[in-house]
Amino acid sequence: MNIYIDENIPYAKEFFADLGTLHFFAGRTVTAEQIIDADILLVRSITQVNEQLLSLNNSLKFVGTATIGTDHIDKSYLQSRAIAFSSAPGCNKISVAEYILSSLLVLAEKQQFKLTDKSVAIVGAGNTGSAVFARLNALGVNCILYDPPLQLAGDRRTFCSFAEVLRADIISLHVPKTEQGQFATVHLFDESVLKQLCSKQILLNASRGEVIDNKALLKLAQQGMIPTLVLDVWENEPTINKDLLPFVEIATPHIAGYSLEGKARGTEILYLALCRFLMRTATHRLQEFVPLAAVNSVSIAQHLDQALLKSLVHLIFDVRRDDALFRQLIDQPDGFDTMRKTYQERRELSTLTVHSSVKQNILLAALGFSIRALNEPKEKDEI
Repeated sequence: MNIYIDENIPYAKEFFADLGTLHFFAGRTVTAEQIIDADILLVRSITQVNEQLLSLNNSLKFVGTATIGTDHIDKSYLQSRAIAFSSAPGCNKISVAEYILSSLLVLAEKQQFKLTDKSVAIVGAGNTGSAVFARLNALGVNCILYDPPLQLAGDRRTFCSFAEVLRADIISLHVPKTEQGQFATVHLFDESVLKQLCSKQILLNASRGEVIDNKALLKLAQQGMIPTLVLDVWENEPTINKDLLPFVEIATPHIAGYSLEGKARGTEILYLALCRFLMRTATHRLQEFVPLAAVNSVSIAQHLDQALLKSLVHLIFDVRRDDALFRQLIDQPDGFDTMRKTYQERRELSTLTVHSSVKQNILLAALGFSIRALNEPKEKDEI
């Protein structure tokens, strides 16, 4: 069995080598000729899987994407050819949520505000939006959810109106890319919507670049009429509008979900799905391959305030590292994709065990840290 895999899917060899012959390809430039013999095709979001890509292949049985989004997959075409499909829903929700938390802690320090004094509107209440909500809500931040499709589907959570979203101090976008229908998200934040925001607000986008009209955003930015911006995703990736960069407080190249655990979790989900499809017993698990974090244990002896939380979060992931690298590399040939391909290892908060008082452990766990009371012994492999 020929298994064709994007070269940047982590631990692919470890997970899939037992299932067939592995062939690796560059996801951005893969052609129909390259995958003509594929029985299994495993991709990421940068590969458009459609009739054009699959036109020469008559043996394909299964397509998988190691991502939560599926807008790069022509699922109708796959169905017409009876090709099985699987994605990795929720695989990087923790990573994205921690990206948002890291960003907000940076902005809170720079602008000198407390998160608990701000209102946060989360647009999109699926896996990722819910993960963001859980962490901010644990901190006591006033959060509201906006997701009309889920609301109409009978989700019992409390949802707000779009007008309420636009009045929030902080707006965080976590929706899929949808071009049609009553609740299309492409240019959900168009010029008319962006004009309703002000410089005192914060707008974060870690979903899809097309959710914000980047041309309109630049136009308003040049007039000094925009909120503080955190952009991880951009229209026309990887050929983004670089004129926007000077107006963006935190800018990164679509890596919010790029923690080692988030990417590897996507691989594991595909592996399990493929094993089910092939009716094979799954023999591997993520824990076999992901190494111990370099910094994996710390003790704190005071109440967890915002300053201490920032220190703990940034001990694991400080988004300013990626912002600085992005601005340095974006003008190089293929700079956008180069940073994604050579992304420096980033871990999730769960890799850090925090030794603290029992009274704080519930909060620390809700934020994603591993916890242990101060009087509990450390594991031998902790530093």
